Amino acid sequence: MIELARLRALHAVSLYGTVFAAADALHCTPSAVSQHLGKLEREIRAPLVEKDGRRLRLTELGRVLADHAGRVLAAVEEAEAAVAAHRTTVEGRVTVASIATACRGLLPHALQTLADGYPDLTVAVREGNPNIGLDLVQRGLADLAVADDWPEAALDLPPGMSHLELGFDVADLLAPAGRFTGPVALADLFGERWISATPGAICHTWLLRVLPGVRPDFLVDEFATQFTLIERGFGVALVPRLARTGVPAGVDILEVTPPPTRRMIVVWRTAAGDRPAIRATLEALRTAWAARG
Repeated sequence: MIELARLRALHAVSLYGTVFAAADALHCTPSAVSQHLGKLEREIRAPLVEKDGRRLRLTELGRVLADHAGRVLAAVEEAEAAVAAHRTTVEGRVTVASIATACRGLLPHALQTLADGYPDLTVAVREGNPNIGLDLVQRGLADLAVADDWPEAALDLPPGMSHLELGFDVADLLAPAGRFTGPVALADLFGERWISATPGAICHTWLLRVLPGVRPDFLVDEFATQFTLIERGFGVALVPRLARTGVPAGVDILEVTPPPTRRMIVVWRTAAGDRPAIRATLEALRTAWAARG
């Protein structure tokens, strides 16, 4: 019978490509990962990995077994969640990966709800773009991810994931005071000096798709810095309402037509969905969304 720890080691190597990265993900030593792989190869009586420079490449049999390992580990996680579902106490540790705007506009309310209701639950937060969040959840390094999904730059959810739709968030034009009056047509903004998130951020990708050919002059991830640049007259930006806190008086907020809209979702591994801590966190995020200003 193949031991679960050996399957975990092979699966981690298939995801991360090196023994050191796999060991880091599994919270063990590189030598432990190498020992598990060696024992598994002796048990199978065939090589499962081969060196490819500094990385490891799975053999054909290694890929087959790694695919099975992924399904086995998902089934084990689902069984553990089913057992946990029979307990009424929400406890343990939950890690939430979240985009910056949700860290600002949703998580403080949700974290307070969880702290008040579940003193035995510890919640950790890691900020990052939605693709990073999905990757962390898929690899088991986070339990949930709060992500935004723009129609023009849609997310591709990995297999084995479930999601909850919180609702839709509209983006408005932020411009120097007096620059525009009334609603502004998106198509009329092409010639403006733009302030945007840095390349790789989904908001940056979305802007370049809705206004092909636009080259933002300022690439800034922190919204507070964007607000300062706008107030000083350096450019304009499209900012989702969830991120619109602390806008200075010298900045006008104008509706855009058609209104840019993104879908806010929470994603988790389907196999872990029955964990009481997961369910409690989802409910706290749903409550935070309903209570936003």
